Amino acid sequence: MLQNCRFHSGLTARPSSSERLLCAPPRRLLSPRPARRVGLVARAEFQSSAAATEAAPAPAPKPRSSSGSDSDSDEAGGGALALQERDSAFWQAPRDYKKAVMLQGFAWDSCFKNAWYNTVASKVDAIKAAGVTHVWLPPPSQSVAPQGYLPGQLYNLNSKYGSRDQLVRLTQALRAAGIKPIADIVINHRCADEQEGGVWNRFRDDVDHQGRRLDWGRWAITCNDPDFKGSGNPDTGDDYGAAPDLDHANPELRAALVDWLGWLQRDIGFEGWRLDFVRGYGAQFVTQYVDATVGADSLNVGEYWVDLVWAGGGHLEYNQDAARQRLCDWIKANGERCCAFDFPTKGLLQEAVKRGQYDRLRDRQGKAPGLLGWWPGKAVTFIENHDTGSTQQHWPFPSSHVGAGYAYMLTHPGVPCIFWDHLFDWGDDLRRAIAGLVALRRRAGLAADSKLEILAAEPDMYVARVGGRVTVKLGPRYDMGGLLPKEAEGWKFVMSGKDWAVWEKANKAS
Repeated sequence: MLQNCRFHSGLTARPSSSERLLCAPPRRLLSPRPARRVGLVARAEFQSSAAATEAAPAPAPKPRSSSGSDSDSDEAGGGALALQERDSAFWQAPRDYKKAVMLQGFAWDSCFKNAWYNTVASKVDAIKAAGVTHVWLPPPSQSVAPQGYLPGQLYNLNSKYGSRDQLVRLTQALRAAGIKPIADIVINHRCADEQEGGVWNRFRDDVDHQGRRLDWGRWAITCNDPDFKGSGNPDTGDDYGAAPDLDHANPELRAALVDWLGWLQRDIGFEGWRLDFVRGYGAQFVTQYVDATVGADSLNVGEYWVDLVWAGGGHLEYNQDAARQRLCDWIKANGERCCAFDFPTKGLLQEAVKRGQYDRLRDRQGKAPGLLGWWPGKAVTFIENHDTGSTQQHWPFPSSHVGAGYAYMLTHPGVPCIFWDHLFDWGDDLRRAIAGLVALRRRAGLAADSKLEILAAEPDMYVARVGGRVTVKLGPRYDMGGLLPKEAEGWKFVMSGKDWAVWEKANKAS
């Protein structure tokens, strides 16, 4: 029922600060606006050489060696991230998704294009040819907002993207091509169907299999949600003002969500989860949702849109350790069941190419400055998504440097995520560049935890060697000097674009 939202689905207007909605229009409440300077939380980074990120197994965190009370207290008391043995099962490297390449299979306005699921299905051969292994599909359930991020009846899979039957045919086509479908799971909040006492806080849903119904009342809403008069436990995360925040601390609610997720996996064909707005509920619940369904070896990724640190004049600070520490803390809190989108890498990379500050791409320890520099096996890197770019343009990557962004992302550690528009809507040149870089990644055997050696990070040039097999150069400087890969040493030029070039070293075994 759409009357529980005073905005019709086609509108994108944002409410004034004085107007609180029962279910708000399309998001994003969080934005990449300059954040206040805050004290750094206890930090940790991951053992590797000063200029390299070592290969698997993923090493344990250690307290930072930099001066300051934070690191001193960590060494004395163990810190929030205690030392773990390298052979601990808790610190195992990723398995199923170690060499994954993900595609976001939609943009912000894809819901307005007729039968979007059929559009994606028509591109399965092209997606496979591009080297993609996983496709992230939009939120599948009926939603107050057409994009799917204000879900109502979770089992109703007839959405603005298409019908349930079309979705099932799409997941079947992807799996037949060897591509794993990932569902966008929005479970921080849910829009109600009925009122109680003038407040929309009662939920109805139909279940077409034997399982727990999702007919909920006030008990399913957190008691400190300011607008929906819930009677559940206090919220375990950030408030989402646009819709009732669900009480994940309630075991009955969690059991119902697990049942629904299992149904999506078993009956609809999904093999992994992209979890929306994970800042809104405790990371410990992610552990249960993953373990009870697709499992930790599947590619699961959380949208933890972490605030970056900005200086005056809208300039991004070079040091984003606080942001990547928050991501590390969240990953550890969910028991490593779920990766995180690498927002620090996106921010630093786009500032580097936009301002000609390629020295941003190496931190003080000689590693990559984003999450991929500390925990590459759990970092999902991206240039753009439906919020940052697309038609929303909340935090867009400089369009003239998108090719350089992909040259960095597809040659570096982490799990890269390609944006649909870039692969299919930005022209043949960019599509060929992306496909060529993915093919290079495959030939060179690069993985989420490949060794990264940063050879140069100067204002006008960045040079890195990855896995001993790939060299990438970014920046306008033409003369690389002694860093130019030598043909006599087995290096071969592969491809280039505006302010980027890549070389490949032949495998001696071949």
